[in-house]
Formats: sequence, structure tokens, C-alpha cells
Amino acid sequence: MDRPGTARRLFRHPVRRTVGGVGESPDRKRRAVAKGNAHPEIHPRSSLWSRLNWLRAAVLGANDGHVSTAALVVGVAGATDSRSVLLTVGLAGLLSGALSMAVGEYVSVSIQRDSQRAALANERREIDETPDEELDELTRMYEAKGLTPEVAREVAEQLTRRDALAAHAETELGIDPKALTNPWHAALASFPSFTLGALLPVIAIVLPPPEMRLYVTVALVLVTLAAFGWTAARLGGARPRRAVIRNVCGGTLAMAVTYGIGSWLGAATGF
Repeated sequence: MDRPGTARRLFRHPVRRTVGGVGESPDRKRRAVAKGNAHPEIHPRSSLWSRLNWLRAAVLGANDGHVSTAALVVGVAGATDSRSVLLTVGLAGLLSGALSMAVGEYVSVSIQRDSQRAALANERREIDETPDEELDELTRMYEAKGLTPEVAREVAEQLTRRDALAAHAETELGIDPKALTNPWHAALASFPSFTLGALLPVIAIVLPPPEMRLYVTVALVLVTLAAFGWTAARLGGARPRRAVIRNVCGGTLAMAVTYGIGSWLGAATGF
């Protein structure tokens, strides 16, 4: 049978120490913790998820601003080479897209936050009304994760005494009550990032001479899309190659379609 305190060892925060710049082995780490000589590096998950949510909104906003505005100005460039028209259309698309992106992020994340709050309220009610059944349920969940019944029960009881709602929310719902999604973070991150992403194709389509502006814009957009795809993949822990190819191909398709439509409309209307 497992000795008391096994659960505490299983759920202890990982620690990391170095001696002479070289990481210690797991056994030495455990001995250092037992002697009280280790300094655990604790990174609260709530702050981590908050940063990731902000970065996700920022990267996606910049990518969307880049693709949508590039496709817009390239499509208009297929119909006309007027610098004033291209600038007006580009800036109008930038502003409307940034506002739409910010509002959309705020609404969607608000809905997600409301759903999280409703789930937490329901879980809190169940804990208050049927605490024994909820404790048994939490025990079974830890048993399903591979713990013995005795250790699972000890873990469930200790976590329940510490914070019953947090224990059930994280294990049963996959929600950290201290790290609910923030709609304002998403909106405030997406608006400036969309604006910055959209500025590049507007500048690229306006500044070069007429015979070069299309080539400069397409080249700049594809390079930037590759950078956005790599960044998004690294933030999500995925392989960058597939994300870069997907992003570049999607942007290329969008610009090709809008340019073709713009050229056809320009020829048909004589614009």
C-alpha cells in the first residue's frame, strides 16, 4: 500500500537547479527538494494562458489584416492603377477590417467566457448540494488517470480541502477558474495587430512605380505570410513547415482570385 504523502509527492511542482551550468539528474533534484535546498520555478498557469490568448489574438489579427487587405488592394490594382484609388480603398479596408476584427474577437471570447462562468456556477452548485458524490466523482477521475484507489482518494480529499471548485473545474471541465478568457485582451490585441498587418500591403501597393507595385506587393505579402505562419506554429507548439506552406498558399490563392476578378471587372467596365 502507498504510504501517506505519496499524493503530495506526485503533485509536487517540478524544480530545476543547476550546478556549474549543468542540469541535475531527477534523483538529485528529489533529494534537494527533500532537504529544502531546491528553489522551485513556479510558472502560474493562469498568467501563461493569459499571455498565450493575447499572443494568439495578436498573431491572427496581423495575419488576417495582411491577407484581407493584400487581396483587396491587389484586386483593385487589377482594375486600375490610380494611386489615389488604391490608397483610399486600402485605408478603408484597413479601418473597417480592424474594427470588425476587434468586435468579432470581443463577442466570440465573451461568449466563451460566459460559457465558462455558467459551467463553474453549475459545478459550484453541485459541490454545495452533493459534496460526497462530487468527492467520489473526483476520486474516480484520478483513478482513471492511473492512480491507485487509495492515492486517488487522498489526492481528491486534499485538493477538495484546499479548493474544491478549482479541483473539479480543472479535472472535470478543463477550466482554470483563475484564468478565464478575457474578451478585452483579445479585442485590444487584435485591433492594433490587424492595423499593422494591413499597413504593409497598403504601403507596398502605393509607393512603388505603377509597373512595379504589383510585384513588390505580392513578394512582400508572401514573405510576411511565411513569417506569420512560422510564428503562429511556434506559439502553438506545431511544426512550422506545414503552417508556413498553408499560410503562403492561402494568401497566394486569395490574391490570385481577387486580381483575376478585378482585371475582369476593369476590362468589362472600362474603369
